Amino acid sequence: MNTAELHTLTGAFAVDALPQDEQHRFEAHLTECTACAAEVAELRAAAARLGLAVAETPPPALRDRVLRRIGEVRQESPPSGNSQRADERRPGRAAKWRTYALAACLAVAAALGGTAVWQHQQADEAREQTQQARRQTTQLAELLASPDARTISGGALPGGGSATAVVSQDRDRAALLASGMAEAPDGKVYQLWFADGGTMRPAGFAEPGTGAALLDGRVDGASGMGITVEPDGGSPQPTSDPVLLLEFPA
Repeated sequence: MNTAELHTLTGAFAVDALPQDEQHRFEAHLTECTACAAEVAELRAAAARLGLAVAETPPPALRDRVLRRIGEVRQESPPSGNSQRADERRPGRAAKWRTYALAACLAVAAALGGTAVWQHQQADEAREQTQQARRQTTQLAELLASPDARTISGGALPGGGSATAVVSQDRDRAALLASGMAEAPDGKVYQLWFADGGTMRPAGFAEPGTGAALLDGRVDGASGMGITVEPDGGSPQPTSDPVLLLEFPA
């Protein structure tokens, strides 16, 4: 693996997806390449934000509900020799204690069953988002490493930030690299667009701060890209003047 190929591994390294031998080689490469080190830091920060986005706190009443149900059901004590012999003489008593124990188990299962389903759903959603983030990270790394990738710099962002677009005609994809992007107003988001002549085509969303975003969809002959401030959830067409417009190379 040569140095040029090592530059393409930032995304896979950021999400711990490299084989051990490639991971060791890339770690050595990071000590000499400040550009890759900065990109890995940005990608790891984005992955951390994804993790926080799917974190959920169990309902506050869950613990009290479980403890209350356990307290309502008598528990069976380990039998001593004398009590075991007494239970043998009185089989109904042993059956009663087993019924109490079963009831306690059922009460706990009923209290925790819904939580287990809820946690499983949350895990599935987190797994899907992680896989999606890995796919986008890989696609972003491939775009940046594409031989025909071109950069368009100089775009000013709200709050004094700056933006650079990267576009590859061979891969038919584009990305936005933002630095110092201010928070959107309350109830608003930054929406990305492809400029198709006199129209704008939705291309995803940009997060505040510093990071990279792969535009949704193909370039497909678009002449440029832009950012507008839209209501939370986005809009099918821009509802405000662009805060950024960048023209792609011919």
